[in-house]
Amino acid sequence: MKVFTSKLLAELEEHLIKIDLHKTGTIQSAENAINVTIVILEKLKTFSISHTFENKGDEINFFKIIKPQFVSRLIYYNEIHNIESNKPFGANRHLRKYFNAELDKLKVYFNENLDFYKYFRTGNTVLDKKYFLRGRYDIKLTLDSSYFQADNRFTTSHDFKVAKIIANDQIKVYLENEVAKLDAKPEPYKISERHIQKWTGSKIALIELIYALHAEGVFNNGTTDLKETAKFFEETFDIDLGQFHRTFFEMRARKSERTKFLNSLRDTLVRRMDEVDENV
Repeated sequence: MKVFTSKLLAELEEHLIKIDLHKTGTIQSAENAINVTIVILEKLKTFSISHTFENKGDEINFFKIIKPQFVSRLIYYNEIHNIESNKPFGANRHLRKYFNAELDKLKVYFNENLDFYKYFRTGNTVLDKKYFLRGRYDIKLTLDSSYFQADNRFTTSHDFKVAKIIANDQIKVYLENEVAKLDAKPEPYKISERHIQKWTGSKIALIELIYALHAEGVFNNGTTDLKETAKFFEETFDIDLGQFHRTFFEMRARKSERTKFLNSLRDTLVRRMDEVDENV
């Protein structure tokens, strides 16, 4: 068991080292890491199910120490994928608020599982037979509902919690590093107070305008990415556009006047021209 799992963990680490989070973009790299980890976990599961543990101590060691090392990687990369996929575009303060909210979620999990955190981190073993032997569980010991849906040949009541603790420690480091980067990075656009232009129209109107300008290719000869264009407007007008892609889909689904704001702009400009012509 020890020889096989050590080689398998080394194989996983080798794959993950090759998947650099900064080579293909964080989201894609996290996705690649998830796929690799799933394959390795299947190998671990197949081996463990067919393996007969020599004694309860070996079984406890597998589910308390060995398996969580693999599962924690899956939890970590899945959470990084979710965090980066849902990250808002905007000024540093919007990103800082988002990352701090994610850190708060880790604190909530910690507080909800404080007793088990203390148990695991202090090296306590009194309840190991209930926590880390298959088929042994106690409803009173804070079980995750997912336990009852899991394959009981490869799951104990608390091995996932151990993996979650390990993963959360790593996620915390990731989030704190992202916040530190923001703190060290000056805001890209510094405008004096008297020159600030505040967008007072609706967010939907601004998103419609951004899509129109981007489609027209008026920025950098049409080479600017849509996300970068949206980020520029967010930082310039100090506004958080949120999930602007969803808003665009809603605009496309309009039954009438899909370009409501642009139509209004055109009509307003024509009226202004007519007024000037009348006064000439």
